[in-house]
Amino acid sequence: MLTAFARAFKTPDLRKKLLFTLGIIVLYRIGTQVPIPGVNYQNVQTCIDAVESNSGLFGLVNMFSGGALLQVTVFALGIMPYITASIILQLLTVVIPRLEALKKEGQSGTAKITQYTRYLTVALAVLQGTGLVATARSGALFTNCPVGSQIVPDQSIFVTITMVICMTAGTALVMWLGELITDRGIGNGMSILMFISIAATFPAALWAIKEQGDLAGGWIEFGTVILVGLVMVGLVVFVEQAQRRVPVQYAKRMIGRRSYGGTSTYIPLKVNQAGVIPVIFASSLLYIPALIVQFTNSTAGWATWIRQNLADTAAPAHIALYFLLIVFFAFFYVAISFNPEEVADNMKKYGGFIPGIRAGRPTAEYLSYVLNRITWPGSLYLGLIALVPTMALAGFGANQNFPFGGTSILIIVGVGLETVKQIESQLQQRNYEGFLR
Repeated sequence: MLTAFARAFKTPDLRKKLLFTLGIIVLYRIGTQVPIPGVNYQNVQTCIDAVESNSGLFGLVNMFSGGALLQVTVFALGIMPYITASIILQLLTVVIPRLEALKKEGQSGTAKITQYTRYLTVALAVLQGTGLVATARSGALFTNCPVGSQIVPDQSIFVTITMVICMTAGTALVMWLGELITDRGIGNGMSILMFISIAATFPAALWAIKEQGDLAGGWIEFGTVILVGLVMVGLVVFVEQAQRRVPVQYAKRMIGRRSYGGTSTYIPLKVNQAGVIPVIFASSLLYIPALIVQFTNSTAGWATWIRQNLADTAAPAHIALYFLLIVFFAFFYVAISFNPEEVADNMKKYGGFIPGIRAGRPTAEYLSYVLNRITWPGSLYLGLIALVPTMALAGFGANQNFPFGGTSILIIVGVGLETVKQIESQLQQRNYEGFLR
């Protein structure tokens, strides 16, 4: 990987793209430190120091924003509205025929769906920004902070609207920066910004584990956590690269006096076909009951049960339900994102077939069978990756926002592998020597 980056910096056009990407990253990190008007920055820092070990229910969103959410900055919402909008439109593509037709139109249809995604992102940013401002005003953003209710001293309508507009504008700017990286930089812009947001929380989280350790000044715990993290990264890389290659043979066709086709290829079905989406879905769904209890501040029996079993990430009920939800959403997302019937029809249209399998419906049934078989180990792998930090690293003061947690590791490794592949492919295009030298 380091060799690929070194060679890329020696190539003029790739060096410009890498420097442009780094410049956008610097701007993004600056924006995560700029507080919005109407926020008492001193009280925010006091609350962050008071609840440093546990950032509560907003930890997942705070991780995706690079720590900007709990600091209530301009980029407090980060790219979460865009991610949510993209997932919603991807799910609606299966349900709404108009979106499905746009998806099949090629580049023009994709551009239209991207435009819808931008509109939905702004709408979600307004909604989430309003919720964040209301949470900060009520003091629920930092439940254990003595000055948690004084984060927004002026609670007038004008100040509230100004804060929401600033956060919405920040989200639109983040979306624009991500698209700039995609167009003029290296890799997928939104994925790169997500990568940077998560990686920015690593040093502070690792040093906090060292400070909380008791063995050899915390260095034993620090080294053990680094070792466990490297093992998890190796496991994630191994599984993310694993795939089942279904062979496909295309029959020869005679057009005039020329013969076309007759090639052999394969359909790559990844073991982890769903990516990190099931972990995000499961985490968000488990947060909803605890969030309701926190806002209602109820002392009823059901509220107590939720606090003891769902809000506590170390509770057996939370661990079991979290694991089952990840497995369920893995199958659910694979079912809506990969259509065996459509793949079988396209193969039949161009004269392709799987050796030993008849074209048409038998091909679709075979692909569904293979996909279900490989989704089982993929979903179990996602569940274990998400739960290992909770169970194995609890002794080091780790929480659900630990840097080597399932969501962060999956995103970091996935984006890193994809970016390195793009750099290597562009290097190969520019330095291809061919058969003759």
